[in-house]
Amino acid sequence: MEARKQQLVRRHRRNKRILMVVALPILVALDWFGSWGTAPVVLVLAWIAHEAWFSDHLFYSPRDDYRHAFVPDSLSLPILLDRHGQITLHEGVWPETADTLVLAIHVRSNWLGRCLDPHVLIGEGEDLDRQDFERGVNGMRFLNLSACLPLLRTGQLKLSGRFCTLGREATLYCFSNPDYTRQRVMVLAPHADDAELAAFGLYSRSQDVSIVTLTQGEIEADFYRRLGLSDAAAARLKGRLRSWSSQTVPLWGGVEPSRCVQLGYYCMQLRQMESEPSMPFASRESGDSDIRSVRRFNAMKLPADMDGSPTWHNLTADLAALLQHFKPEVVVLPHPELDPHPDHIQTGRALRQAIEQSGWRPDVQLLYANHLADNDRWPMGPAGYGIALPPCIEPLPADKLWCLQLDDSVLLDKSQALAMQHDLQTPLPFKKRLRRLIQWCLAARRWPQAGEDEFFRKAVRRHELFWVRPFENTETL
Repeated sequence: MEARKQQLVRRHRRNKRILMVVALPILVALDWFGSWGTAPVVLVLAWIAHEAWFSDHLFYSPRDDYRHAFVPDSLSLPILLDRHGQITLHEGVWPETADTLVLAIHVRSNWLGRCLDPHVLIGEGEDLDRQDFERGVNGMRFLNLSACLPLLRTGQLKLSGRFCTLGREATLYCFSNPDYTRQRVMVLAPHADDAELAAFGLYSRSQDVSIVTLTQGEIEADFYRRLGLSDAAAARLKGRLRSWSSQTVPLWGGVEPSRCVQLGYYCMQLRQMESEPSMPFASRESGDSDIRSVRRFNAMKLPADMDGSPTWHNLTADLAALLQHFKPEVVVLPHPELDPHPDHIQTGRALRQAIEQSGWRPDVQLLYANHLADNDRWPMGPAGYGIALPPCIEPLPADKLWCLQLDDSVLLDKSQALAMQHDLQTPLPFKKRLRRLIQWCLAARRWPQAGEDEFFRKAVRRHELFWVRPFENTETL
C-alpha cells in the first residue's frame, strides 16, 4: 500500500508539471495578444480556483467504485429507495440484532456537487447524520447506517442527497459483534496520538484496557526550534512531550497510567530495525540511541530496559512481555492495507513476531486507519457526523466491521483529549490558513473550534470504525 501511495504521489507531481508546461505558452499568448495585465490576473484566479476546488490530495478518480469486500457469512439484504428516499426491504427479513450496518449504494453528484462537497443526509431531527463524498462522485459508495436498525424495521429511515443523487437499488450489509469493550483490550499506538484518534471512545468505555505506544514521535520538530533550540534539542524535547502525552492523556479517558506503556523507539526507524534486527537505530533528528530516556514512568520493567538499545529484537521482546503480562483478548492496531504509514505497518509486523515469541495469542484484532494512501480528507465532511467507509480502489481482504457509537459527551471528551496532544497544537502555516479561508468562502467547508489540526475534523465523529479480523491468520498483519 505504501508503494502504491508513492506511485500516486509521483504521478500527481508529474501531472502538475505537465499542466504547468502546457499553461506557460497559453499565458504567453494571453500577454502577447491581450493586455500586459492579463496573465497576472489569470494566474491569481487560477491559484484561487486551485486552492478552493483542486487542492485535495485525491489520487484516484471520483468516478471509481469503492471495492470493499466482507466475510462470506455476512448478511446482505437487497434494498429499494423510493423517490422520497424511504428505504424498503426488497426481499428477506430484517436481522434480529446487528450493531453495524453498511449500505452499498451508487452516488452521483450533480453540477453543484463539482464545486460543493456532495453528501447524504441520514434520518431526521436530532438524530440526523451527514456523510460526505468526493466532489464529482459517480460510483459505488458505502454509507454507515449503524444504530439505524429500529428505524429501518419501521420504515422510518430516510436518505436524501445534497448536491448528489442516490441509486434506487442498494445492498445492506449487517454485522453482529460481541461487545469488545467487555473483553481484555490492548491498544497499540505507533505514535502518541494514534490511540486517541482511532479509539478514544473504545478505550474510555473498556473495562480492562492497556495502551502501548511504540515510538517517541520526535521527528519534524521545526515548531520547537522557535525556543532557540538546536535541531537535536528540538527533536529531543518533542519526543519527551509526546511520550509524556502517551502516558497521561489516557487518564482523561479513565485509563490509569500504570496501564499505559511507552516503549520509546524512534520514529520512522522501525522498518530499518526489522531489516537488521540486532542493529540499533538511533533517532534521525535527536541523535539519541537510548530508549530508556522516556521509559521512566512505565509501571513495569521490560526486556529492553537492560541496555536501552533501539533494536528490532528488543521491540519484539518488549511486545511479547506485554502480551504475557496483560493477556489481551482483543488487540487494536493499524490496518495493514489501508493505513500506509511505515511505522503503522511495522507495528503489525512486530506484533506478529511478538505473538510467536510470547505464546499468547489474542482472539481478535480490531484494525483502524488514521491515514489513507489516496485521500487525506477521509473521513470527509464536518466534525461531529458519522464515518462512511473509506476509499477502497484496490480490493482488501474480506473482514467484518464493527462500529462503535459515541454520544455527544464522549465526543467532547475526545476533542479535549486531542487538544492535550502537543503534536496537534502546532499552529497552521499561513498557506494552509489562507487555503481554509478560500474554501470556507467558495466551497462552504467548515472546521471545528476545538483545534486547528485537521484531525479535530477527521477524528471527532459519532462513529469509531474498526475492521474485525481473527488472529487465526496472523500472516495478514
